[in-house]
Amino acid sequence: MLSIALAAASGLIWGVGDFAGGKATQHANSLWVAFLSKLVAMPLLAVYLIATYAPPVPASLAWGGIAGVSGMIGLVVFYRALSAGAMTVVAPVTAVTSAAIPVLVGLSRGEQPTSWQLIGVGCALVAIALISLVRPQPGRASVVAPRLVAAAVVAGIGFAGFFVFLAIAGQVAGHTSLWPNVASQCSAIVLAGLVIAVRRPRGRPKGPSLRWTVAAGPFDMTANVLYLLATRHGPISVVAPLAALYPVSTVILALVVDREPLRAVQVVGLLLAVLTLVLVNV
Repeated sequence: MLSIALAAASGLIWGVGDFAGGKATQHANSLWVAFLSKLVAMPLLAVYLIATYAPPVPASLAWGGIAGVSGMIGLVVFYRALSAGAMTVVAPVTAVTSAAIPVLVGLSRGEQPTSWQLIGVGCALVAIALISLVRPQPGRASVVAPRLVAAAVVAGIGFAGFFVFLAIAGQVAGHTSLWPNVASQCSAIVLAGLVIAVRRPRGRPKGPSLRWTVAAGPFDMTANVLYLLATRHGPISVVAPLAALYPVSTVILALVVDREPLRAVQVVGLLLAVLTLVLVNV
C-alpha cells in the first residue's frame, strides 16, 4: 500500500533528522536548533510546493498552523524533560504517547483497520518503547520524578497533536497540496522565534552544531511532507504508528556514527518494527 510505504519512509527520514538534531543540541541550545533547522528547510519546502502546486484551502492552513504549534510545544517540553534526567523513562513514554493517541483518534473517527493491521499497530507501539530505551548517561540523575513523567506525557501529546492535526489539514486540503506543511512550518518558526525573543537563550549553533542543525531541517521537513501524503492514502490509526517508528533510524545511525552498542531490548524492538511492516501489509 502506498500509505504504508510513505509512512515508513517518513519515519526513517524523521529518525535521520532527529539524529542530526540530537547531535546539534549536544553543544547548542535546543530552541535555537529547532528554530534554525526549520528556517533553513523553507527553501526546499518551497521547491516541493511548486512541484505539487494546488490552491490553498484556508481551513487546511489553520489546521496546519495548529499542528506546527503543537509539534513545537512537544519538542520544547521533550528537550526540557530530557535535560532533567531519567532519559530511560522520558523517551519511551513520549514516543508511545505520540503514537498511541493518533490510533485512538483514528478509531474514534470510524477507521476500520484489518485485524492484522491492528496487531501490527500493537507491535509498533511496543517496538517504539523498546527502541527508545536509551542508556543512562554517567553522572546523570536517574530518579524518576512524577513531574518528569508528566512532562514526557505532555511532550507526547504535543507530538500526537502534530500527527492528528496535520492529518486533518491534509484531508481538508485534498489533492497533493502541501500548504498544510507550509502553515505548520511557519507557525513553528514563529512560536520558536517568539520564545527566543523573550527568553534570549544562549548557545546559538556554531561550527559542527550549526552543520548538524542545517542537516536536520531538510530531513525533518521532508518527513513531514511524506507523512502528510501518507495520511491521504491510509487511516491515521495505521499511518501515525508507522511514522512514529523514527527511533529505528536514529538508533541505527547512533550505532554506525557514534559506535553506540545496541542494547538487547533495542534489538527486540528493531525486530518488532520489521514484524510491524509485515503485518500491516497483510
